[in-house]
Amino acid sequence: MPAALLALFVGALIGALLTIVVVAAMRARQRAEAEAHPRLPEAVTAMLDVLDDAAIVTDPSGIVVATSPSSTWVGAVAGERLEQEELRDLMKEARHAGMSEAQTMRIRAGRISREPRLVVARSAQIGQGFILVSVRDISEQERLQQMRQDFIQNTSHELKTPVGAIALLAEALEMAADDPEQVRRFSERMSAEADRLGQLTGRIMNLSRLQAADELIDVGDVAVDEVVHAAVEAQQVTAAGANVELVVGGDRGLFVHGDGRVLIEAVSNLVSNAIAYSPAGSHVGVGVRGVDNAVEIAVTDQGIGIAEDDQKRVFERFFRADQARSRRTGGTGLGLSIVKHAIQRHGGEVRLWSREGHGSTFTIRLPLADPPAAPEKPKRRKKRAQKAPATGKEDIA
Repeated sequence: MPAALLALFVGALIGALLTIVVVAAMRARQRAEAEAHPRLPEAVTAMLDVLDDAAIVTDPSGIVVATSPSSTWVGAVAGERLEQEELRDLMKEARHAGMSEAQTMRIRAGRISREPRLVVARSAQIGQGFILVSVRDISEQERLQQMRQDFIQNTSHELKTPVGAIALLAEALEMAADDPEQVRRFSERMSAEADRLGQLTGRIMNLSRLQAADELIDVGDVAVDEVVHAAVEAQQVTAAGANVELVVGGDRGLFVHGDGRVLIEAVSNLVSNAIAYSPAGSHVGVGVRGVDNAVEIAVTDQGIGIAEDDQKRVFERFFRADQARSRRTGGTGLGLSIVKHAIQRHGGEVRLWSREGHGSTFTIRLPLADPPAAPEKPKRRKKRAQKAPATGKEDIA
């Protein structure tokens, strides 16, 4: 009996040991399979779906296994390696260091991108060998910061000229106090510089307002006829002084949606530029037409034209294609920049055609709007005829 119990105990012990060995082997196999073919946690996938920045997850071999919806611009494709060597190096550093790594770098976005983008990339290890890299594109912030710096520098430079001229003229005026002719001449020049300064500061404020505002304020249905008429009327005196004829034609009765005051200023700037660069005896044409659900307002001159190299820069702030003529006419170099931003605020664009010696045509293109509904006329009530009580005659009103 004791021998049977002993055999039973030994058999149970051997069975338990075999079970433990089998379970351990199965678990080791599962761990090996998990290490060879790791699975991305579902929580990570859910996190990727709500990220605003581009986010990419790669497996231990560097193959992309998941991306966020906003990462398409990076060019990451599931099942392939990341193209950007800079990002791959950052992910290697995170894997070796075992902690988050962040760098500011320039990368090319996708296969067709030519210009590198400035990004802030951060990489960290998650799960079993997976590496997450998030990429935030700060190229636009860099561009805006550069624009602000350029704007401040250009504005300071442009303001120094009239301010310095006024200071010198004031000093000359004081020294020539006993000479009436000199006083008159210096006073006229000082007045001209003051006007130039006022015009420059006014246009700087207009441009800053257009760039800073997210939306237009006074928006409604605007008659293109009224915009063109007001813009041309504002430049009639200037045109007459330059012996330039203003000619208006084209389609009538068209409407756009926007701020009438801003649109008048934009068209007026184009007409003013056309007059300034037109020879005496020529004419400036303002034409309107409706085409493809859009309104086009074209301002054409017979002036000197714009060189091909300068055509790409004419909408830059403070850029002047003809420096000498701008000094004579008091140009600020801001008119076309104001036009560009004003039309972009209305969802439109400005196009340029020009040939040296043959003149230029600036065309504003805006979305066409339906004409506003005409107000209903009040219905007149007919008065019933009433008999006069005294005479018996009918009094018809």
